[in-house]
Amino acid sequence: MTGLIDLNVDCGESFGAWPMGHDETVLPLVSSANIACGFHAGDPQVMAKTCEIAKRHNVSIGAHPGLPDLQGFGRRPMPLSENEIETLVAYQIGALQAIAARAGMSVAHVKAHGALYNMAERDATVAGAIARAVKAVDAGLILVAGTGSPLVGAAESQGLRFAAEGFPDRAYTDDGLLMARKLPGAVLHDPDVAAEQAVGMALRGEIRTAGGKLLKRPVQTLCIHGDEPTAGVLASAIRAALIAAGVTIAPLPRVVA
Repeated sequence: MTGLIDLNVDCGESFGAWPMGHDETVLPLVSSANIACGFHAGDPQVMAKTCEIAKRHNVSIGAHPGLPDLQGFGRRPMPLSENEIETLVAYQIGALQAIAARAGMSVAHVKAHGALYNMAERDATVAGAIARAVKAVDAGLILVAGTGSPLVGAAESQGLRFAAEGFPDRAYTDDGLLMARKLPGAVLHDPDVAAEQAVGMALRGEIRTAGGKLLKRPVQTLCIHGDEPTAGVLASAIRAALIAAGVTIAPLPRVVA
């Protein structure tokens, strides 16, 4: 391991008058922000505000494109064609690039949200469509996804930089995939448990599954879900544990430079 790790958060997921997440609390604790782009959550004003908060705390920003499903928060799979996926991903990246430019910032990475992320973890066709969209918009962008995901090969085939992601606040199945949220114990709310998992991922590239299996999964970035009520407490505990273990928290472009 390099001793460097990026700490990212899914954020900017409020919409109009409906607040979601704890962006003001969590963003000062991370090094990269995945900003919703208006399809699963977020809107132009929320995107702009999130960019401003990130800029204030020197946090790198990335696009967090999701499926066009505000009601389901982008967590319901949709049977879309490759062309549809490419187009909606490109559209959302472009939207954030415009908002970011207005704030004097630039978009550094792309990480799919929710069901789109999970679809790409299982389907090379979906992964390929996402990677092609990213390259078409900006070949310098970093593509973020789970280690071992079809997105690894998709990124390589398009000549994109790739960052493997781990989730210290989620439980894993024995095959290395995230446990479905509907299952008990899928989301970890205990800050000590999440912090221990974060250190194991960052220092040793290890994940302890819900079934007790130890998987080797080297990662370069760790995600905190900003919509969870415990997001602030978990982010603080994870950050403190990583620093105490001698890990340097750095923005994604520095980690995968």
